[in-house]
Amino acid sequence: MPGVDRGVNGVAAEAVTPAPSPVAARTRGLRKVYRGTVAVDNVDLDVPDGAVLGMLGPNGSGKTTTIRMLLGLVTPTAGTVELLGHRLPDGAARALPAVGALVEGPGFHPFLSGRENLLRCAAAEPLLATGDVRRAVGEALERVGLADAAHRRYRGYSLGMKQRMGLAAALLIPRRLVVLDEPTNGLDPAGTREVRTVIAELHAAGTTVLVSSHLLAEVEATCTHVAVLHRGSVVAQGPLGELLDSGNDGLLVSTPDAATAVEALRDKRIPARITPDGLRADLAAVSAPEVVAALVHAGVAVHEVRRQRTGLEDLFARLTEAEANGTELSEVAGHVAMAPVEEVTR
Repeated sequence: MPGVDRGVNGVAAEAVTPAPSPVAARTRGLRKVYRGTVAVDNVDLDVPDGAVLGMLGPNGSGKTTTIRMLLGLVTPTAGTVELLGHRLPDGAARALPAVGALVEGPGFHPFLSGRENLLRCAAAEPLLATGDVRRAVGEALERVGLADAAHRRYRGYSLGMKQRMGLAAALLIPRRLVVLDEPTNGLDPAGTREVRTVIAELHAAGTTVLVSSHLLAEVEATCTHVAVLHRGSVVAQGPLGELLDSGNDGLLVSTPDAATAVEALRDKRIPARITPDGLRADLAAVSAPEVVAALVHAGVAVHEVRRQRTGLEDLFARLTEAEANGTELSEVAGHVAMAPVEEVTR
């Protein structure tokens, strides 16, 4: 009898539906080696259910490889992957229909129109009824701004239009998880704003979104959580607000001798770097007066100083450029909260 289990002494008992997992995706000890080169090393990643998680990292940090393993596109050398409560690869057939993804650029038939390509994609969707295919395609094209170009061949699309096509394919049906690898690649400012709107709509609807991006301003504007990768490992992850609050304040110094100032501070083991706004000194282990005294003692002209709260750009720079400042990465990461995963309140 469907929906009924036989309990103690054979008495019929109503089947209990397992509680939803607090994470939409999870990896433990994830590792990938390509011909002796370690691309991903011991990644423990949690994507909270209902969150918009921004995955950040410089080129070669392992973002795309991690995403490909998370989606079952690449087999890990070691470690485990859990997607929507199912262990991969055995649970892929149950998890993947509820996942939409745009990874490393879309791939479509060049001689078919945009609409014809999406119709083929929609026909292969196991959760989309045949009678709903044309409606779903039309809505997806409208949503990404390609309705007027739907009749054109895909080979004539610009890079930005191709990105929109990939996004449309990911949004053909309501998804529990949407994974977007550099979704604004090739888009103009208007297209970037549209992607931001789509992400906000998905989040409002309760969809979990994982976004890989190098645009820090976009991540700070759209994401609720952040994971920072460096050399194939996760060095920090958690709610964006908590990570920024846990970061150290900085001292912004206006000086015509910025290069000399950086050398003077690093001689005193004070992390510092040049930013578009001026010299920024990290106040993790020193006070503002100590920074000013070090500069004056080195003969550096100081025109103005002011405190600056850590932003995502500063946090990212401290985590990924620590070695350039003569600081061990583990020391920097120790100041950043590795927050426990909690279900996101919608």
